[in-house]
Amino acid sequence: MIGGREVKRTRFGTTLRVDLATPLANGAAVDLDAVWHFNVPAQGGGRMGHDGPLYEMAQWYPRLAVYDDVKGWNHEPYIGAGEFYLEYGDFDVTLTVPNEDVVAATGELQNPEQVLTAPERQRLALARHSDTAIAIIRADEAGNVSRTRPAGATVWHFTAHNVRDFAFAAGPGMRWDASGYDGILIEDLYRPKADKWGEVNRMGREAIKYYSEQWFRYPYSHATTVEGPVEGMEYPMLTFTPNSPTREDQQWVIAHEFGHEWFPMIVGSNERLYPWMDEGFNTFIDLANAAKYFAGSPYGDTIEVHPLHLYAEHAVPGNEQPLIEKPVEVRDLFWGGYQKPALMMQMLRYEVLGKDRFDAAFREYIHAWAFKHPTPSDFFRLMRDQSGMELDWFWRDWIFTTARLDQAVDSVSRGADGTASVHLRNRGSMVMPAELSISFGDGTTSTVKLPVEMWNLGDRFVYRVPGSKVVRAVEIDPRHALPDIDRSNNRWPK
Repeated sequence: MIGGREVKRTRFGTTLRVDLATPLANGAAVDLDAVWHFNVPAQGGGRMGHDGPLYEMAQWYPRLAVYDDVKGWNHEPYIGAGEFYLEYGDFDVTLTVPNEDVVAATGELQNPEQVLTAPERQRLALARHSDTAIAIIRADEAGNVSRTRPAGATVWHFTAHNVRDFAFAAGPGMRWDASGYDGILIEDLYRPKADKWGEVNRMGREAIKYYSEQWFRYPYSHATTVEGPVEGMEYPMLTFTPNSPTREDQQWVIAHEFGHEWFPMIVGSNERLYPWMDEGFNTFIDLANAAKYFAGSPYGDTIEVHPLHLYAEHAVPGNEQPLIEKPVEVRDLFWGGYQKPALMMQMLRYEVLGKDRFDAAFREYIHAWAFKHPTPSDFFRLMRDQSGMELDWFWRDWIFTTARLDQAVDSVSRGADGTASVHLRNRGSMVMPAELSISFGDGTTSTVKLPVEMWNLGDRFVYRVPGSKVVRAVEIDPRHALPDIDRSNNRWPK
């Protein structure tokens, strides 16, 4: 309804078109009133649901389609793969829940005096400036907290500014811990049976701290996770995460869902078209965070090479698809949406641009496109401009094709003047810079880095070794850093 009057509306599956009586003028506004209802699925319907009296509510209200300057109206129906593409806006939400429920939600609580006890409010104030978790609702209080509010239904009032979505969770008998980072509340709510939850607040705090200090400061007042039936899902300021079987799994899901606060909550890319700009970028920053969190352990010291180790299993000719494909048309979304784009970003950071140049460019990308809707070309352009390096060759191979890398050392020859020449060949369809390890007859070694421009004139390149030392052995990609599909030709002599 508009102004109390019914308007023309047409339903196409789960999409509803509303026709206005008159066109909306530039800068004008219109109020749409809608009434809807649905049955909340049990045990999580992928993104939301309930487990007994605990409800995790998301994807729960009619959403407005994004109108952008690339596609116009983006009204693809939601069918599972890829999240909604959402516009930023302001929310003012009141939730009526049973008196015994505790609510966590996107946004700021506007009526804490009506819904929280005095001890809870005092503990939250302390937690905001505490490096370690403070129990807001202690174990002995969960489920039987003495409330000062009247019996019966209770109204919780939240507002949120410039966010792309609103979600909430509500349930009785919850424990609630909180700490602070830079004035931000780091909160976790969980049922007493969640036996792996003791370290969760620290995991969440370290994730928010790392992403803020490495890439872009967290812009919201709180970062909250709720334990429940949903296997991992993200919304502005709020994530749903399970009680995981191992410490490593628990840290990954906590940090991964909080990583989504940057992609796509802050940088609002269209995951319906480009999941690699959301899940892929998030997985990339998660890997470095996990390595830092578990540094010194076998898991922490190897987690960043995980995507590279997955390459042979998933980059299968005839089955692998380009990253540019839509998620609903991808056979292996785990690879195409998550792991391969994370590997791509690692290659760009460590093997092409170098850490310092990449980090400065990627920070600028996040800053420039915060609370906006970038497309792949926006990302390409900014990374090129900020790094000062033309990268079309890189995007072509990694995003628009399924090119494969096979660098080889064909032979080593010695000229009449005593100098050695290393004959290199690019046997695959992907181009990348090259690194050589050269061993000499006198027992010394040399490492040589060659730029990608070495392949500009074709698939063969000759590197002339300075000096007149006798070359005893050569290896290309000696660190095994690149996804080379055939290492049998990487050494000379074979």
